[in-house]
Amino acid sequence: MPYELKPFDVDVETTPYLEDASASATATSGGDRWTLNFGPQHPATHTTLRLVLQLDGERVVRATPHIGYLHSGFEKLAETLDYNQYVTIVSRMNYISPISNDICWHHVVEKLFDIDLTPRCKVVRTILAELGRIQDHLLCIGAAALDLGAFTGFLYGFNERERIYDIMDYIAGQRFHPDYTRVGGTMQELPDQAQFQRLVKLFINEQLPPAINDIETLLNKNRIFRERTEQVGAISHDEAIAWSLSGPIARASGVKRDLRKDEPYLCYADNWDGQGAEAVSFKVPIATTGDCLARYLVRLEEVKQSRAIIAQLIDNLPGGPMNADDDAKVHKPDKMSVYGSIEGLIQHFELVMTNRKWTCPVAEVYGANETANGELGFYIVADGGPVPWRAKCRPPSFINYAVFPRLMEGHLLADVPAILGSLNVIAAELDR
Repeated sequence: MPYELKPFDVDVETTPYLEDASASATATSGGDRWTLNFGPQHPATHTTLRLVLQLDGERVVRATPHIGYLHSGFEKLAETLDYNQYVTIVSRMNYISPISNDICWHHVVEKLFDIDLTPRCKVVRTILAELGRIQDHLLCIGAAALDLGAFTGFLYGFNERERIYDIMDYIAGQRFHPDYTRVGGTMQELPDQAQFQRLVKLFINEQLPPAINDIETLLNKNRIFRERTEQVGAISHDEAIAWSLSGPIARASGVKRDLRKDEPYLCYADNWDGQGAEAVSFKVPIATTGDCLARYLVRLEEVKQSRAIIAQLIDNLPGGPMNADDDAKVHKPDKMSVYGSIEGLIQHFELVMTNRKWTCPVAEVYGANETANGELGFYIVADGGPVPWRAKCRPPSFINYAVFPRLMEGHLLADVPAILGSLNVIAAELDR
């Protein structure tokens, strides 16, 4: 039976507690209702999130999220950084799977410049995108278990993420923020293709499967975990669409949408190599109950599907260049060209040291990728200069977090960590 909400005796928008949050819990004028500040330093929020909860006993009758504790100005910074430099900003928007943000940003920029990537670059980016998805889901699954008391489940997921960091470190020289992509390609060729393949295959074949098996064994039939997640924070198919939800949260409610299938790009599209190659084969997991347990199971299955995608590609890396044809001179030439030819030296100088850079179209463009948390999109307005005139981001966490008050109403205070963890909110995506 759904919990019946009693009428409020006070106007929550004008009560003093919204302005004065110094006390952790203060009584409202109704006597039975209590206002509780949850965060922004509470460990269960994972980051700088603040929730103002109105409680009737231990029952939450209203939840008011507050953002603004992590202003980064990432959209404004796009107006002062060129199309390559800005990759260092987008990777910090979602610091759980930063490589996915890198790939999405340059996917949109290449759409603006009408650049077709080489087959080799498409395969490498697809592999890295799926590693980012695994990276993100492992932390979400592990933290969801941790919030409900299963510390061991967190270790199962978190330990294997370190292997992905090792791969990112190998190809880019940075573990946490690889910033590996560039307009038309990547920052550099793979240091050693055979070693890259060995690291990836070791991860997907030997290191990841036991971790997934341990997580499933620990949680899937665990009575405590299921009782804390089943029928908790449920949202219907139609409501998920009305709230513009995307990613695992929407698919857990039966919404059959995945940009890799609906608007395919990279190796998710047919003929990605220009010679008739078929798109990678994978299934999109769909659930119907729309609760915390469904969101957990969808993410778990997506990890398995990502592993299958990588397995199809890792042994078949195409040869040829990593970067696209350089008629437009949009990326840095290789070092031998810089050292050995005046054209390469001038191109490198213009891209790095001057504001001439490249000639950009005067146009507007929107593009999006299916990242771990849903549809990540960028809208770019270009005026022909070396930097965007305006850039707007559609971060999945910002959209998904809006539904939290709806999910929380009528549940117990103890359900806050379960529901919040199932949304996998990244605070850096919330603030403009």
